[in-house]
Amino acid sequence: MKKRVTGLGGFFFKTKDPDHIKKWYKEHLGIPTDQYGWSFWWKDKKGNDCLTQWSPFKEDTKYFKPSEKQFMMNFRVEDLNALLAELKKEGVTVVGTVEEYDYGKFGWILDPEGNKIELWEPVDKAFL
Repeated sequence: MKKRVTGLGGFFFKTKDPDHIKKWYKEHLGIPTDQYGWSFWWKDKKGNDCLTQWSPFKEDTKYFKPSEKQFMMNFRVEDLNALLAELKKEGVTVVGTVEEYDYGKFGWILDPEGNKIELWEPVDKAFL
C-alpha cells in the first residue's frame, strides 16, 4: 500500500461568527482570507506545490458530525478508497460514504477520541 497521508490538507474549526474571525485574522495576523478562509500553498520535500486550507465554520455546522468537537483536520492521501478499506479492516470507524468533486475525493473517519478526520485525495497532482 502507498503512503497513508501525504500532508495536511486543512484545519477547520467552529466559531460564532466566521466572517468576524476571518476579518480579525486578516487585520491582526495578515492572513489573506476570502469567503472560505485561507488557502495557502507550500512545497513538499520533492518541490511539489501543495495546498492547505484553513477555514472557520459557523458553530452550528453539521459538517463535523458525528463529532461534537470544535475542530476537524483534513489530511491529503494518495489512494482514498484503498486507505479507507485498510482502515476499516484495522477497526477504525469510517463515517459516511466517499464523495467526489472536481477537485478530489473525500472520506471521513473518527479517531479514538471521537475527532472527525477528513481524508482528501486531490485530483490534481499539484495538490498532493
